[in-house]
Order: sequence, then structure tokens, then C-alpha cells
Amino acid sequence: MIKPNIEKAVAILRRGGVVAIPTETVYGLGADASSAPGLQKIFQLKQRPIDHPLIVHLGSIDALTLWARDVPEVALRLAGAFWPGPLTLIFKKQPQVLDWVTGGQDTVGIRIPSHPVALAVLKAQGGGIAAPSANRFGRISPTTAQAVYEELGDAVDLILDGGQCEVGVESTIVDVSRTPIRILRPGMISVQAIEAVLGEWVGITDTSVPRVSGSHESHYAPTTQTRLLSYEDIEHYLAHYSNQLPVAIMAFSEFNVSTSSLLQVIAMPKTPTAYAHQLYQQLRELDKKNVYEIIIENVPNDSLWDAIRDRLTRASVN
Repeated sequence: MIKPNIEKAVAILRRGGVVAIPTETVYGLGADASSAPGLQKIFQLKQRPIDHPLIVHLGSIDALTLWARDVPEVALRLAGAFWPGPLTLIFKKQPQVLDWVTGGQDTVGIRIPSHPVALAVLKAQGGGIAAPSANRFGRISPTTAQAVYEELGDAVDLILDGGQCEVGVESTIVDVSRTPIRILRPGMISVQAIEAVLGEWVGITDTSVPRVSGSHESHYAPTTQTRLLSYEDIEHYLAHYSNQLPVAIMAFSEFNVSTSSLLQVIAMPKTPTAYAHQLYQQLRELDKKNVYEIIIENVPNDSLWDAIRDRLTRASVN
């Protein structure tokens, strides 16, 4: 892994370019959050709907009030517990925050990432960086620099290689712009962890108001047809499989497929943290194999698996 060129990255951002930046969640396609030309490039490269808001990444909580207004005490408690880290907070925005960032809404998403490369870029840049996942809109988020290149190629001005992302799925999004607060997108910071900090119940909303990243019905999706099935449904599928095309099965249960060379079972981890770390990279690898179908065993109906269940459900809508 080549040492990331932080100075070059900052120079590109300051002139309105885009840089792929590693975070602990996924690689982000970064632009100066105050640069309309840079933000427009994000939307063009990702083929992203212009009303789909971006998350602003900061290097320090000291910069929070430059972007957010009416910061409630509950937000400071969550920030103290989870920043830097995979938590995005939704605030009422300051007037100068561009519509390119907010999708035309009166709110803005903010987080401080924990990846050392991302923090180094942010602190050297001295402002805010908008950085949605560095992939075409709706496709699998990249968790390696190579995956970014496979997605976007030389259209990105610079790709900073920070190794494989530690978390592997996008941040938890919590709306603190209104009361009661709500989780708008599950992530690996669980509802239990948030409730433990606040000492109160926190709801999870199925409809994202305000609109937030990753809230489309179909998202995080391979190009290969993908289905999410229970253990029993996969057993039935295997017992009656007669197609002459290869199929891949991602599962943490054991299945007997010794009778067919067309059925490949990929053993997934049995803990949510390890599963999340491998999820997107495994989907990318399977997407390259030109299999007829990807079958995924549904994960436990437990809140610790909420983020993974959310990503799998959206990935299998095709």
C-alpha cells in the first residue's frame, strides 16, 4: 500500500476536484462541501439524483456550528460517545450550506470519521468534505481502493489507498433536528448503544423524512440478480435446483451441495461485526463471476443485525 499523498488530495479538493477517501465505513467520493463545481462532479460521476443529500465529513467537532444550527444537547452526548466514528447526525442547516449538499432540504448530515487517512485530509483541508460512497448510484459500496478504481476508474482525480475499511457498511444516521429523535438508517452503532448513551427509547423510522443517503428501495446492489431467502427456502431451492447455470449462495448455515458443481456456498461469518466487514467485498467478488444468481441466507431477526438486514434487503430488490 502506497503512503497516501495528503497534500495532493487537499490541492485537488481546493480546486474543485474529487478524491476517493477511505473511511472506517466505506470509501467516499470526496469534494469540498463548499465547492459547487466539486459537488456537481460527485453527482455526475455517481449518476446520483440531485435531490439525494450528501453527508458532510468534518475533522473536528469545533467546526460543527459552521454547518449546523440549533445543536441540541442530545446531539452533543451522541457526538461525545461516538465521534470520531460511524455515526451521522442530522441537524438543521446553516444558511450558507449549499443545496447540492442538502438536496434542497433544511437539514444537513454531519459526521467525523475515525479513519486516520480521512482525518488527515480533513484536518489539512480545514473545512468540510462531502463524501458519499465512491460507486455508481445504487451499486455496491467499495471497501477497498481497488473497488473504487473498478467502479469509477480514472474519472476520479485521486484515489487514496487506506486499506480495507474496518466497519464495511455505511454509518448509522440519527435525526436530531426534531424531537423525538429517530434513526433514519441503521448502521453498526446499534439502537441499543444509542439508547444506552441517552438513557431513553429511540425510534427507527421506515420513511426517511428528511431524505438521507442510502434510503432508496434498491441500493447497495450487485448487477447479478440477487435474492434474500430463509434457511428453509434455500433448502427447498437446493432440493429442486435444475438450472444449468452456476449459482452462488452466501450463508452462515451449512448446506449440502456436494451433488452439484453448479452450486457454490460461501461461508459468511456468524457475528454481525465480521459479517459487515466482509459483506460488500464478497458481493463484489461474486458479481465478477457471472453467476446466474446470488442467493443470500437471511440474517437473524435481531437488532444487532439491523444494518446488515437493511443492506441485504435493498441489494436484493432487482
